[in-house]
This record gives sequence, C-alpha cells and structure tokens, in this order.
Amino acid sequence: MKALVLSGGKGTRLRPITHTSAKQLVPIANKPILFYGLEAIAEAGIREVGIIVGETEKEIRAAVGTGSKWGLRVTYIPQEAPLGLAHAVKIAEPFIKKDDFVMYLGDNLLKEGLGGLVKEFNQKKPNSLILLMKVKHPEQFGVAELLDGKVKKLEEKPKNPKSDLALVGVYLFDSSIFKAVNAIKPSKRGELEITDAIQYLIDKKMKVLPQTVSGWWKDTGRLDDLLEANRLVLSAAKGRNEGSVDKNSKIEGSVIIEKGAKIVNSTVRGPAIIGENAEIVNSYVGPYTSIYFNSKLKNSEIEHSIVLENSVIEDIKRIEGSLIGQNATVKQSPTKPSAYRIMIGDSSRVEIP
Repeated sequence: MKALVLSGGKGTRLRPITHTSAKQLVPIANKPILFYGLEAIAEAGIREVGIIVGETEKEIRAAVGTGSKWGLRVTYIPQEAPLGLAHAVKIAEPFIKKDDFVMYLGDNLLKEGLGGLVKEFNQKKPNSLILLMKVKHPEQFGVAELLDGKVKKLEEKPKNPKSDLALVGVYLFDSSIFKAVNAIKPSKRGELEITDAIQYLIDKKMKVLPQTVSGWWKDTGRLDDLLEANRLVLSAAKGRNEGSVDKNSKIEGSVIIEKGAKIVNSTVRGPAIIGENAEIVNSYVGPYTSIYFNSKLKNSEIEHSIVLENSVIEDIKRIEGSLIGQNATVKQSPTKPSAYRIMIGDSSRVEIP
C-alpha cells in the first residue's frame, strides 16, 4: 500500500498566516501539522508516499525532504492549481499505479492513527473505505447518507444535509478510483470532488465501506479548530524539562520545556510547550499554549494560544485564543485593554493601545 498526502491547498481560511506559510506547516504543539500525518503513515507500515504540492512546494520540500526521518520515500507531485481532491488523485495515478493507497489531507489530525484502518482494508478488500464522524455543522463538509449501515449517497457541502456524518480527511482506495476520477465532471465550484468519485463507485455497485471515527479528528483549516487541535495534542503530552527554570519560577502540570528554553521569574501552567531557545521572563503562560522556537515573552500573560517562531510579545496584559505568526512583534502602548484575540500575519508588528 502507498500513501497520497495532499499539501497543495492555499489555506485561505487561515490568512494572513498562510500568505507566507503553508497551512500544513503551522505547528500544533510545536510540530508542523503535516508531520503528524507522515508519522501516522509510517506507523501503519507504509513506506512509499506521494505528496501533492502547489504554490508552497518549496516550503513543503524544505520541511519534509526525502522523508527519510520517518523511514519514508517521498515523491513530490505538482498540482497546477487546487482543482479538487479527485483531481489530486487523478494526477497521482502514475505514482500509485495499480496499488492500493490511503489518501490523507495534510492539514488534518486523526487521534487513532491509520494502523487499524489499513488492517481492516486489507482484510475486507473493499474498493474504498471512508471515515465518518458526527459533526455540528455538516454543511461545511462532504456528507454521507447511510442506509442499513451501507453508504447510500455522498454530497459535498450540501445546503440541506441528509445526515450529520462528515467525511474525515482520510480515505482508502484500490485502483478502481482512477476510473471514477476520470469519469466525473467538475462541480459548480469548478473542482473534481472526491465525493462524486466515491459516489461513482457506489452507483457502479462497487464495495464502499464506512468506518466511524472512535477518537477525535480535526480539520485545522480554521483558527478555532487549530487551537482545539493544539489543546487536544497538548492534553495527551507528557511533561519534560530540557531547558532551564530559575528558582523564582513555577511549573505547574504537564509542561514540555525544550532545549535552550529559559523560564525566568514566571509561571507556566500546563498542558503547554515552550520551544527551543524561547525565553519566558516575568510572565504567565497558561494551559493549552504552544510557544515555538526562538520566541520571547516578557511581562505578559498568554493562554490557549499558538505563537510561531522568532516572535516577541512584550508588556501585554492578556492574550488568549490567538495565533501569532512567525517573526511578529506584539508590544503594549499606553492604554491597556484587559484581553486580546489576535490573528496576525508573519513579519508583522502590532502596537496594542
């Protein structure tokens, strides 16, 4: 079995961060989202991986390389434009050939991994295995309608969903999917929809099996989902200290302090992670916060937030529920609101009144 990882989207819902950074490389608990998927693929015993890349190809290549750090062999597959998931499958046929494969959306996180799904696919030999999960807003996703436990119909982002079962961003296929993606037409939004391709398999009486996710799944395309994924991953992490904490500081709960990080006269309450060479001085870092490498927090408070690399936050009374881009500076000006909710782009500077 091979894997096809989609990393070609523009990430419009996370702008301005994604104007200058691939959405799949935004860190969750100080690790790029894409890396979680690659780890899951490797743990499932898959070695050959094709990565669909677009405008951010250079960044993705620089971060992933050959894939050897995970024991993978990576092939990059350029996509001229984000023309739909089924289009990504279509252009990957020369790489996949006749093999079975798992398709994994590079900005998704799946707690339970892929091992059990791959095993079930190999045992039951369907043409496709799709993952489903109940969601509050199914109109934002591909939606599955089941009848007697079987997949009856799929619809992409319907205005009036027939169910609350959304398609999770992980799919398993055999080579019959290539006939499907070559048979369907673009949707109204000009994309080749994977839901249409799977519906083609259903209409042709092929075997499409549904599997409901038992753990959690997150599509991290929106700020709130990104922060929630960060919370979920940090909640399961074990604390460790590879940096330095002075005697005037307090570390409470599960906190990861990476190499070279310094905690001075501060309180860090976990679950949280402080990245390599980061500095926390006279500050409070609350639960569910990730501070990436080389960032500095001084005379400030922050919680339930993500701070990217090389950023500075200074003299800010309170930040929460925020995503701060790389190389950003957030500093206080004379007046002090009690809380801030911020999403700013890379290399930005914000003076807060």
